[in-house]
Parts: sequence; C-alpha cells; structure tokens
Amino acid sequence: MDLIDTVRDPVVLLSVAVAIAAFATVITLTMPLLAGDKLGQRMKAVGSEREKLRARERARLQDGQRGSLRSRESKRYMKDVVERFSLRKALVDDKAEAKLRQAGFRGEAAMTTFLFARFVLPFVMFALSAFYIFVVLHLERPFMFKFALSLIGAYVGFYLPLLYVNNAAQKRQQSIKRAFPDSLDLMLICVESGMSVELAFRKVAEEIGAQSVPLAEELSLTVAELSFLQDRRSAYENLAARTGLDGVKAVCLALIQAERYGTPLGTTLRVLAQENRDMRMNEAEKKAAALPPKLTVPMIVFFLPVLFAIIMAPAIIKIMAAT
Repeated sequence: MDLIDTVRDPVVLLSVAVAIAAFATVITLTMPLLAGDKLGQRMKAVGSEREKLRARERARLQDGQRGSLRSRESKRYMKDVVERFSLRKALVDDKAEAKLRQAGFRGEAAMTTFLFARFVLPFVMFALSAFYIFVVLHLERPFMFKFALSLIGAYVGFYLPLLYVNNAAQKRQQSIKRAFPDSLDLMLICVESGMSVELAFRKVAEEIGAQSVPLAEELSLTVAELSFLQDRRSAYENLAARTGLDGVKAVCLALIQAERYGTPLGTTLRVLAQENRDMRMNEAEKKAAALPPKLTVPMIVFFLPVLFAIIMAPAIIKIMAAT
C-alpha cells in the first residue's frame, strides 16, 4: 500500500516527469556528439547489400530462378510469432512495405520486427494503461469506462510502430529533399565531364554524404543495382520508390528516357536541378509565412501575462502600500 500511495502522490509523479524530461533533454543534446560516423556505417550496410545482391544474381544465373534480396536474419522468436499468427497477411499491405523502404528499413528482418512490434505493443500498452487506471489513479468510475480507457491505450500501442516508421520516413525524405538539388548539380558536372551514369552516381554519393547520409546511401544502393540488375530501368524505379519524392521520380523518369531514346542528360539535369531548388525555396517560404500564426498562441499564453505583470506590478504595490 505504501508503494501505491507513493505512486499516486502528485509530487512524486511531477518529480518523475521532470526527471524524464531532463534526461530526454540531455540525451537529445548529446546524441549528435555520440552518433559517430553515420556515413561510414551506412556505406558499410550498403556494401553488405551489394554483396548480397551479387550473390543473388550469381545464384539466379546458376539455377535459372529469380532470387530475392535478403537481409540479415531477424530474431528467431519474432519470426516464430509472425509466422504462427500469419501477421504478414493480416497487417501488411503495399503501402506499409513502401513506407518501410522509405524509412530506410529494408529486408525481411525489418518487416518481421515491425510486425512483431504491432502485435506485442497493444498488449503491453493495455497492461500499462490498466495498471495506471485501476491501481494508480483509482478513478471513481464504472468498470466499463475504465476498461474502455485501457482499450484506447491498446489502440495507441497498435499504431505506435506505424507512427515511428512514418516519422522516420518523413525525416529521411526531408534530408534527401534538402540535398537533392546540390546532388543534381554535382551529377550534371560529372555527366558533362564525360563520366558514365554509374560513375556519376558513385561520385555524387561520395561527395553528398557530408550533407545527407540517406541520399548517399540511396545513390550507392542504386549504383549497386545498376551494376548487377539486368534491367537498368528497375534500378531507377527502385530509387524513386525508396525515396517517395516527386523530384527524385522526375529525375528517374528522365534517366529512363535517356536510357531508352539516347537523349542528352545535361540540359535535363540542369532544368530538374533548378526546379528542385525552386521547390526547396518555396517550401522554406511557406514555412516562414506560417510562422506568425503559430507564434500567436505561445505569445498570448507566455508573453502577455509576464508583460502585464511587469506593467501592473508597480501600481499594485503602491495600492497595497497605501491601504
């Protein structure tokens, strides 16, 4: 009972919340310093994917059957749960697979972990919500009302992995979108200097890594697919599908047309680079225009009370002193 009373104490709950917030702030500030060489890790992962792609093509040529790009094995218990409950048929569609690729999670292991999380987290969130509602809060409410609140917690747990993947995909797309116009300028220089498309992609991937690690990773993987896939069109289409950006899709379409009809790439890349740069500028201007309405509520809540207190405090002090 002492433990339950301690957990119910508002002071204890507030202290725990403040401690968690302080810890999260410290972690947020120190993570960039402790991240290490992300580019090197990503390029190592891409190299691993390249070797697996080469093994897949070699196996396909040996036995005449089409293989698949395989990733590192997921943990056995996750795989057993996914297969036992047929979670792939129940929870996975084309949009979910595309979103995982856009978030940078490729291979069977990522899909298995995603499905396992969507299956387990609802039960975990339901148990935590039920413990907090029935034991900690001790609400004077009917049982069905508290049970419904616990079900809402389970519903949130079911969608937490999807929210995480969507957030990761948005961050990755934002990074690619910011660096893509510069990468097109570099690609234009490489192509006009006489480099092939593969060498241009490889050179741009090496140079753009300092600005955008996800873009360097995607370009390196495209170089690997251009080297080992029989149909070069598939490599460009895979790049467009993995990024999910209109600007990248337009460039991939231009590359496909150049491969098919032999059209020059210089003028096309120059125009597309300018269009992507204009899109980036328009997005920045849009965010700047939306800033004043967003600042209205914080100014009313945080600034105006302080301003009124500073202005009226001397008068209030004089009135209280006079009385």
